[in-house]
Amino acid sequence: MKSSNAMKVNRMFAVSFEPRCTSCRPPHDGSTTTSTCSFPRISEGFRFLYILTFSCFQIRSLKKEDIDMAAPGHNGDSYEEALAALSSLSMKRSHADNSDKGDRFEILFDYLKILDLEEDDMSKMNVIHLAGTKGKGSTCAFTESILRNYGFRTGLLTSPHLIDVRERFRLDGYVDISEEKFLVYFWWCYNRLKERTHEEIPMPTYFRFLTSLAFKIFAAEKVDVAILEVGLGGKLDSTNSVQKPVVCGVSSLGYDHMEILGDTLDKIAGEKAGIFKLGVPAITVPQPDEAMCVLEEKASQLNVPPNLIIELYRHLIGGKIGQKLGLDGEHQYLNAGLAVSLASTWLQQVGKLEVPSLTQTSILPEKFIKGLATASLQGRGQVVPDQFIESRTSEDLVFYLDGAHTPESMEVCAKWFSSAVKRDNQSESSEHLVNVSSGSSHDQFSGEENCQQILLFNCMSVRDPNMLLPHLRNICANYGVHFKKAFFVPNMSVYHKVGTAADLPENDPQVDLSWQWTLQKVWESLFHSERGREDNGESSGNSEVFTSLPMAIKWLRDSVRESGSATHFQVLVTGSLHLVGDVLRLIRK
Repeated sequence: MKSSNAMKVNRMFAVSFEPRCTSCRPPHDGSTTTSTCSFPRISEGFRFLYILTFSCFQIRSLKKEDIDMAAPGHNGDSYEEALAALSSLSMKRSHADNSDKGDRFEILFDYLKILDLEEDDMSKMNVIHLAGTKGKGSTCAFTESILRNYGFRTGLLTSPHLIDVRERFRLDGYVDISEEKFLVYFWWCYNRLKERTHEEIPMPTYFRFLTSLAFKIFAAEKVDVAILEVGLGGKLDSTNSVQKPVVCGVSSLGYDHMEILGDTLDKIAGEKAGIFKLGVPAITVPQPDEAMCVLEEKASQLNVPPNLIIELYRHLIGGKIGQKLGLDGEHQYLNAGLAVSLASTWLQQVGKLEVPSLTQTSILPEKFIKGLATASLQGRGQVVPDQFIESRTSEDLVFYLDGAHTPESMEVCAKWFSSAVKRDNQSESSEHLVNVSSGSSHDQFSGEENCQQILLFNCMSVRDPNMLLPHLRNICANYGVHFKKAFFVPNMSVYHKVGTAADLPENDPQVDLSWQWTLQKVWESLFHSERGREDNGESSGNSEVFTSLPMAIKWLRDSVRESGSATHFQVLVTGSLHLVGDVLRLIRK
């Protein structure tokens, strides 16, 4: 595995465009006049400028009566019924298999046809398509926020959801699609597919259905732009049924889903590069040499010449107004840089807007800055105090949530957590000193010595904990952050129907904890190695396996009460986005 020092410079793959009509949303003033757009020179070798005529269009939104007429087999209005129907779909998540009629990639186009989604409907969504191993969800959130601040109606598809399946579909940024609107679109699509699928074209799998549902929602809601995060890989992912995106992107690549995508970076990069299309710009962040070579080769095959782009630096957003990114962590500046490039390319080609040339010394346009500063995405560098515990201050029990689950993302997570707790502790200490000097507080000093860092961890059994836990512990230790305890728990979500938030019993005697014992053993081996002890298989007291997540949360809350708020607990939740979502269910009102 290559280090960051072995990475190449950030590149953009720019390509010439064939003149053709591209549809866009009607002008905001309600007029129906066509407009023209000049394509900028996006590569030094370009010697031409295209003028494209954009035709206006309308897509009728589905209404309740449309469902009743189009889907006579509708099974009810309750959200629970919809989730039960969704849960009935196959959860298979693997490469498309042309030897299996129901698993071949081409069947995706049959689903779109059944749902009345023609090629023109797909192109009118003006798609931004993003693949990658790390940071693709954050990059999509940044990109969506920028374009929304320019006044465009946005649709955002991300995965996985943390608490509710509706999180995957975001319209105009901040709000997940409403339950009522979700039910309208869900039952229309589900029943249409139920009625028209058969042995040759069976019902789609869970992931394929959700992607098709997203396309129907975005088309019917007349979004100006749909930002699509690839679910798995790229080449054979269900989102790759989009044939004519406006621009594609690749975030940082690393080792993940190797049982499906391949066990080397060049194989993984080949799958990710599968979203590249002839005549479509493709943008990437810096990649390890072997990955970059594959991306360049794929781009070359599609006649996409490379061109340098500018990496985003802190001062480009901080500049004049002291803003910071909406998503926390130094690593987010790389994701934000990719988002700036994606949004700039989209604005130039579809938005008909002139975007100032971005250099390392210039300040970003105000709408870019606001977009980057207000972007949001759950479970990525998120800090949430426990909202249910009764204590004197909100700092008594704070959860630091990040869904890192690869060696590379675990390193980023460790750096973020270490800097976040130090920043928060210093801020709290400064506030305490101000209160003491003003005579408003006589409480015990609450600095770093009164804070305990706790690890709450789980990961999928296909991952190697020896590549995750030592990385996490050692990097945190290098920053002076040491975990007082580590807790290993099973995810709650594996017991749930899709998208529900039903409570679990605090202790399930039937749960299989063999994987959690394995995780604990890896962690304990680090503990014994540090102290030069022989591992005799006995617990050192530095870690514990809980039979359920609610039991672990209860232990933390009881510990806060017993300490009388004299000790603050800072809990890092990582290893799985599903675990992050489960924790959010329990600590947030």
